[in-house]
Amino acid sequence: MAKLKITQVRSVIRQMASQKRTMQALGLRRMHQSVVHEDTPQLRGMIEKVHHLVSVEEVEG
Repeated sequence: MAKLKITQVRSVIRQMASQKRTMQALGLRRMHQSVVHEDTPQLRGMIEKVHHLVSVEEVEG
């Protein structure tokens, strides 16, 4: 299964509380921090909710 590398590129300051919680659930706490997750429909939904705060790229492995 594919993996996605998600990097926080914008701050969560002045964002809605639900978006802040989504970022925490993704494991992102600081600017320019990256995490790798399995590509699932649930993860895609989370990314769609905060797409303006993150960059996403597909990684091998």
